[in-house]
Amino acid sequence: MTVAPTLILDRKQVLQKIKRIAYEIYEDNANEQEVILAGIYDKGFRFAQLLQEQLKSISPLAVHLVKIDLEKLSPIQSEIQLDCEESFLKDKSIVLLDDVLNTGRTLAHSLKPFLQIPVKKIRVAVIVNRSHTLFPIAADFVGYALSTTIQEHIDVNLDDSDKLGVYLS
Repeated sequence: MTVAPTLILDRKQVLQKIKRIAYEIYEDNANEQEVILAGIYDKGFRFAQLLQEQLKSISPLAVHLVKIDLEKLSPIQSEIQLDCEESFLKDKSIVLLDDVLNTGRTLAHSLKPFLQIPVKKIRVAVIVNRSHTLFPIAADFVGYALSTTIQEHIDVNLDDSDKLGVYLS
């Protein structure tokens, strides 16, 4: 018997969390002219797009999007690709984004290209922090902290406006 997913955050709540994170990022970068939102494809990148909209509406910051592409199930074997030249990131403030922080594996591996460039700072933002980290990764900006069992699954839907939300299954 399949159990229907439980709605944890509805559309309005998710958008509120993203707006609050935007204010926190603006506050953290108040002395900057620009900020890079580096989203892990695909849900982290969608999160970055929504966050960019909010940051543009509340701040004078120039907000640039960067897509990080890697194989989440085998990040060690996969090539990590950015959709910009690494030189574009030099001396910039970067916020690394994903939808859920679970073990920290994906976020840890996605840091690799940024460690090869001199950047001002790197922060991490997630919509949901499950606190099951196995890697030394902590989120600086968190929409919602949720204690779950390791067997439970969190699904963040950011594409379908009718079903936009966070679900537990």
